[in-house]
Amino acid sequence: MKILVTGSAGHLGEAVVRSLEGFRTAAIGLDVHPSPFTRRVGSITDRAFVADSLAGVDAVIHAATLHKPHVATHGARDFVDTNITGTLTLLEEAVRAGVGAFVFTSTTSAFGAALVPEPGAPAAWITEQVRPVPRNIYGVTKVAAEDLCELFHRRHGLPCLVLRTSRFFPEADDDPARRAAFADENAKANEFLFRRADLEDVVQAHLRAVERAPALGFGRYIVSATTPFGAGDLARLRTDAPGVVAERFPDYAAVYGHRGWRMFPSIDRVYVNERARRDLGWNPVYDFARVLAQAAAGEPIGSPLAHAVGSKGYHDEVFEDGPYPVV
Repeated sequence: MKILVTGSAGHLGEAVVRSLEGFRTAAIGLDVHPSPFTRRVGSITDRAFVADSLAGVDAVIHAATLHKPHVATHGARDFVDTNITGTLTLLEEAVRAGVGAFVFTSTTSAFGAALVPEPGAPAAWITEQVRPVPRNIYGVTKVAAEDLCELFHRRHGLPCLVLRTSRFFPEADDDPARRAAFADENAKANEFLFRRADLEDVVQAHLRAVERAPALGFGRYIVSATTPFGAGDLARLRTDAPGVVAERFPDYAAVYGHRGWRMFPSIDRVYVNERARRDLGWNPVYDFARVLAQAAAGEPIGSPLAHAVGSKGYHDEVFEDGPYPVV
């Protein structure tokens, strides 16, 4: 099988190409930026380039995108060009090339305002049934690209699966208050309870999606670490997250105390990955229990793949108010 991987100079694209190396799969990395994992350097908005890149390709993993941190540095037109027009170009040429599976990397940021409950309300239980309410041009363009994938499945029979990934980047949080209040690894460990996934698990979800796309046809899936919480925990999570966590993990307080860590006082949403696990046959490895064990052993949390790919950043400059200001 030959798989075209867009965004191969980025976190996920590089990780996918790394994971495919050594298998009987030809991974073709494509990106606008050269990298050791990029064989095709060019833009996904360049139709001739895309058509040539798709020759003989069996499947596409489309991870190339402008991200949320680019909202402060790029215009709306840039987002439309890359995230919508680029995706449309890939879909059109994938149909012409007879590609058998198209996997689109979307984001839980697409849910936007639906992620933040009203003051005093329970935490939000986020499944695929929640209607996205985008808060910025990033979310708008990702939702539009998702809809294009669905359209191309309906009109052309192209098997298209959309993976709404939660946080997996290693960079520091984009919230200055969160950065000031919590050590970086502490914050990331906390997020494995409700809004983070490890890069290795995200890669495996994409590879399973390639395999399952022909049978499933179309679907949207939340890709995040498996939460230990249930819907009955939502009210208390908003008011006493440490208490709920202590009930599930009696040893967490000692581990956190030894590391000088703290739990978030409140958790406002919980991502639910049940559909992805069921439909894709996906078995994520890294959850809060796993990273808690790593923390207890004094190890860095996360997978070897995540550490091998490392931090890439989103800009060539460092800003006064943080690594990537977001408006």
